[in-house]
Amino acid sequence: MDYDVIIIGAGPAGYVAAIRAGQVGLKTALIENKYMGGMCLNWGCISTKTLLESAKVFDKIKHADEFGIDGIFEHNISFNWEKVKERSKSISGKLTSGISFLLKKNGVDVIYGQAKINNRKSITVNDQHIEAGNIIIATGSKPLAMDQSFANAPVVDVENLFSIDSIPKNIAVTGNHISSVELSQFFKLIGRKVTLVTNSEHFLQGLDNHLIEFIKNKLETEGIELLANKAERYENGHLHAGNKKIECELIVNCNSRKACLPETETPFELTEAGFIKTDNHFETSLDGVFAIGDVTGKSFLALTASAQGIHVVNYLKGIKADFDTTHFPINVYTNPEISQVGMTEQAIIDAGIDYKVSKFSLSANGKALIEGNTEGFFRMLSHKKYGQVLGVQIVSANATDMIAEANALMSVEGSIYDIAKTIHAHPTISEIFMETGFDTIGN
Repeated sequence: MDYDVIIIGAGPAGYVAAIRAGQVGLKTALIENKYMGGMCLNWGCISTKTLLESAKVFDKIKHADEFGIDGIFEHNISFNWEKVKERSKSISGKLTSGISFLLKKNGVDVIYGQAKINNRKSITVNDQHIEAGNIIIATGSKPLAMDQSFANAPVVDVENLFSIDSIPKNIAVTGNHISSVELSQFFKLIGRKVTLVTNSEHFLQGLDNHLIEFIKNKLETEGIELLANKAERYENGHLHAGNKKIECELIVNCNSRKACLPETETPFELTEAGFIKTDNHFETSLDGVFAIGDVTGKSFLALTASAQGIHVVNYLKGIKADFDTTHFPINVYTNPEISQVGMTEQAIIDAGIDYKVSKFSLSANGKALIEGNTEGFFRMLSHKKYGQVLGVQIVSANATDMIAEANALMSVEGSIYDIAKTIHAHPTISEIFMETGFDTIGN
């Protein structure tokens, strides 16, 4: 046998699983057809967040006079798309180099090529047959393609966003997930007219309704039109959706995703939506063949994909545990950032739990006032009788970093009393944790 485990796909599911496998002494091969780091590092998580950061800086510079800085005139500054792309590619390059180093350090063989699964113990890549004790599929997903009525429309998938030479004035973004909101705001921050077409009434599923309403209001305030319609066709420079006709020179496809299934001679069971069906330990209908990350359709978050990879490798080493996503945060990298962890309010209601809602505004936070980032809040859902923290939602600059404190607290079943007695440095945004704890106890 050539390897203990072969992993197909080098995104955040695959490369994390491969590194973990090497660490625990499994002879491992990682096969990648295109880019080390997958979607996340090359055109997804890292690249889009780099774009957003440039847009946020661009927007803040336009308001520099509010911080007592004179001499910057809006008509003198511009958003340099080429330089922004170069910076993004540079950051992605550094991270993928780091991953390659870790794979080599842990003895993982990296093979570039298209993998074909022959059976549950064998694959073919570059006309070479390789055998393994186990196979892990981590081939990811991609947005559903626009239908044939958009064959001649100026459509670009996120993967190919960097291929455009310039960003036009009028843009439509299609999709009802986090990435569609993030990219809509990116284009708006750099001065473009943006319409977000959700293709569905189901918008940002998984987020608490309170956060969804905040995002809807934020989009409206910023002048981003939100349409709960389906994109139907493109004619004469206009996108048609419902009874709306939207002028646009670019359509960015952030539609719901479909699995990138590997070629196989031994079919495995799929879900109705076309993703690979797995059990609680991510094993497919083929014994010894596992699937992790987007290709399972259970989650499209990089953090979940990585956690699944570690879980499967641990399982192969005899470490058996439940895979609990209760404390997996959901992040939205807008301006301000949005993050949540734990139960949503609706989930608490459905569970019949008697609960309390506490909310603290950033407008009363010293650090937020100093930084000029007072838009946002800290919202906590706790058990009314026992005080256990059930869910936390943050809207703030750096909310995606601060959510880790809530996650750590909840992972040990922490309470509002634990939050209140945790001393935070002053002035910091994170003081909102302590303030909310005090407020909850007082009420």
